Amino acid sequence: MEGFSLFVIAVLVLALILISMGVKSVTQSQEWVVERFGKYTHTLRPGLHIIIPMVDRIGARISMRESVFDVPSQDVITKDNAMIRVDGVVFYQVLDAAKAAYEVSSLESAIINLTMTNIRTVMGSMDLDQLLSHREEINAALLNVVDEATNPWGVKVTRVEIKDIHPPKDLVESMGRQMKAERDKRATILEAQGEREAAILRAEGEKKAQILESEGERQAAILDAEGRKEAAFLDAEARERQSQAEAFATEAVSNAISKGNVQAINYFVAQKYVNALKDIASAPNQKVILMPLEASNVIGAVGGITELAREAFKEKNPT
Repeated sequence: MEGFSLFVIAVLVLALILISMGVKSVTQSQEWVVERFGKYTHTLRPGLHIIIPMVDRIGARISMRESVFDVPSQDVITKDNAMIRVDGVVFYQVLDAAKAAYEVSSLESAIINLTMTNIRTVMGSMDLDQLLSHREEINAALLNVVDEATNPWGVKVTRVEIKDIHPPKDLVESMGRQMKAERDKRATILEAQGEREAAILRAEGEKKAQILESEGERQAAILDAEGRKEAAFLDAEARERQSQAEAFATEAVSNAISKGNVQAINYFVAQKYVNALKDIASAPNQKVILMPLEASNVIGAVGGITELAREAFKEKNPT
């Protein structure tokens, strides 16, 4: 009876061990491949699964997350025989766990070696200047080649990036001198362009100033001409009025003379006398003039003008 109890306990323990061996819990972001007697049968996805103990076993545990690893530095000879040192980085993700487990023996090592080989192939077919200025094109070419090569392994290469390109020291110094010469050249060109634009602006400013000055002179000339015209018009109008006054005075004197008025004759004599004195006084070769003058006669003759004017006004306006 005691032996039977021990047998039952042993069976139960064995059953528990077999159940624990048959129950598998796959974590998120992983997939496990199952082999039955060494042959692949199926893939366990995240969750709880049961396999047959002692018959099935887990062949490989594959991470389905995107992974990244560095590509070791290596020397590359470019198309123009320049020796450079290059390193990079690769991003990849497993899409098919069974292919990743059975199509290649060491997935990461295989991707690294494949990437290094293609770096030498792609970059070795380009000149140094192209390598330094077309890094995006190099990354795209490497991605296309490596992704296509890893497709049978159930892997998707998402990115291949060249991190650093190290040219030789003497080449770096030569490039530095070239860049300095190029910057000096651009600075000289920009300075010359600035001086040319400044000269153009000065010339345009002077041109506008001359135009404005000419316009001002033209306006001044127009205003001066209009002023002269207005002055001439006023002078002509004054002369006309003076002529009218003289004509009126002459008519009045003529009428008075025709009537035998002595004052009219005195007026003409006084007028001639005054004009003669004015001519003598304004002569340039005369400095001092001494001559007798009966001022009362002249004033009396001039006073007769008032009488003549009154008589003429009475004749025109008898009322």
